[in-house]
Amino acid sequence: MLHIFNKLKDISFSHLMRIYEEGNRENGEEFWPDLEASQQLLRAEQDFYQYLREVFFQTTGAVYCIWEEQGRYVSALRLEPYRDGLLLEALETAPGERRKGYAAKLICAVQERYSDGRIYSHVHKRNTPSLKIHEKYGFVRISETAVHIDGSVSDRCCTLCWEGTR
Repeated sequence: MLHIFNKLKDISFSHLMRIYEEGNRENGEEFWPDLEASQQLLRAEQDFYQYLREVFFQTTGAVYCIWEEQGRYVSALRLEPYRDGLLLEALETAPGERRKGYAAKLICAVQERYSDGRIYSHVHKRNTPSLKIHEKYGFVRISETAVHIDGSVSDRCCTLCWEGTR
């Protein structure tokens, strides 16, 4: 079932962090290599929370979309205003829940909900699983670079776009 949140207080942050644990561990290792693994993870989760509180949910129109299955958060993504549509970010499925179709269900539900507009997504060029699922659900590569919300440009990512029924 799709849940759409526009306030951080309405999200179970600990459940959300289960989805992003793998990425948070990687970020912890990268940004705080001198700390123990548990402290790295804690710091990454604290940064995640701070970003959501101070930046993401301060953006008008920003929403967190979470797919819940049997009472558990299993897949999530963020949407925020971008160009002439929305930017899909942070699409992730909990490691133990992958290859069960939850990301596909989430993407389809989001497309149905926002069917009258465009949805952009920046995907790392080497992230084959993410590229495949985007393309399977109608996203088309429109640029070999990504211009992020903050204006920075990445050559490691490409930009994809899905157009609803305008």
